[in-house]
Amino acid sequence: MSLTEHRRVFAKGRARGAALAVAAAALVFAALAASGALAVGYAIAGFVIVAAAAWFGARGGEKAGAALQAPAPAPRADDPLPALVAGLADPVVAVGRDGRVLAFNEPAQALAPALRQGEPVALALRMPELTEAVVRAFTAAAPQRFQYSERVPVDRWFEAVAIPVEHAPPALAKGRTEPGKPDLVVLSFRDLTPLRRVEEMRADFVANASHELRTPLAALSGFIETLQGPARDDAKARERFLAIMQEQARRMARLIDDLLSLSRIELNAHRRPDTAVDLVPIVRQVIDALQMLARDRGVTVNVEAADALWVLGDRDELVRVLENLVENALKYGATGKRVDMTAVSASVDGHDEAQMIVRDYGPGIAPEHLPRLTERFYRVDVRESRAQGGTGLGLALVKHILNRHRGRLTIESTPGAGATFVVHLPLLDTPSSR
Repeated sequence: MSLTEHRRVFAKGRARGAALAVAAAALVFAALAASGALAVGYAIAGFVIVAAAAWFGARGGEKAGAALQAPAPAPRADDPLPALVAGLADPVVAVGRDGRVLAFNEPAQALAPALRQGEPVALALRMPELTEAVVRAFTAAAPQRFQYSERVPVDRWFEAVAIPVEHAPPALAKGRTEPGKPDLVVLSFRDLTPLRRVEEMRADFVANASHELRTPLAALSGFIETLQGPARDDAKARERFLAIMQEQARRMARLIDDLLSLSRIELNAHRRPDTAVDLVPIVRQVIDALQMLARDRGVTVNVEAADALWVLGDRDELVRVLENLVENALKYGATGKRVDMTAVSASVDGHDEAQMIVRDYGPGIAPEHLPRLTERFYRVDVRESRAQGGTGLGLALVKHILNRHRGRLTIESTPGAGATFVVHLPLLDTPSSR
């Protein structure tokens, strides 16, 4: 049943209810008069009052029903309102003085699929704040701004502005406007969800960074107090505490260095490097630099690389990417006693790319951790990460560097069978092809 039919049935129901009320009143007053409980004159007067009230109520219901049944006039072909609304990028809905939808665009339809031209806007956007803002905009003839949120299917936040307009389109010009008063209200919506997400990420980042810095700082403060007090004359304790303090100071330095690096990379994220770089010498350099760590951990590093792999990139940043991945493999996959480093070219979806593959044979990573490994300060095992000197920012740096290079990082792992990290970068045919 349509909305109009529903209103018509409702109006007829009110008329029938009024007739039944009059009939019941007649029977009651007649019985009272016949029994002598009420004088005949008073009974007639009471019946007349009840009948009049029922009649006026029914007439008012019919008029209201007629007003509700009357559909809002459809805009004419020469009405510019639909075209103006349709050309706007944000969700926009035009509402008449009767609260009915005059026009809306595709973004508004996506935001509220129940929107229908000629129907009350409150049926599609069921928000008391919106209805109140529209009424205030008409009454005060001034823009009204408000925010609201949706919890289903996901959390989303919006800002809406109700702007009164004193220009009547042809469809509203006759008998529907008052001089000096708005003819319609334009509702404009802006999705605040991305801004809220960024703000939440910023707050989380500040909280995590503060915590990571506070921990070594507290350790340093505690050892300094101890050295100034009970251990002042204890040479062995002093040597042990100084070594721990040095390690904590290095931890703070690494964290600050990673934070500054991440900030620099994000600052230049929109600027893709334009220098041709061969990845093969980078692979050799990184493996040579980490040979001592590999020997300390008892890990054999196997390297397989093509003759040349040219990409557009920042050499220092690409060295940082490979250092992080190989160092993680040596530290967290050391139990496998082997790390494979492969640099090859491949074709993916018709596009040539360079791939740097770091494979370890350690304990692996549980599936639930894989999607979050590149988040800042995310660690699979916090205690193990700190014991290995990790800051929780290494893979976040890798992700942001690769984003700047228009590349990506993929991770595969099976618990007990090691992990594989693959760097994908667009491949150049020759250094002169940049």
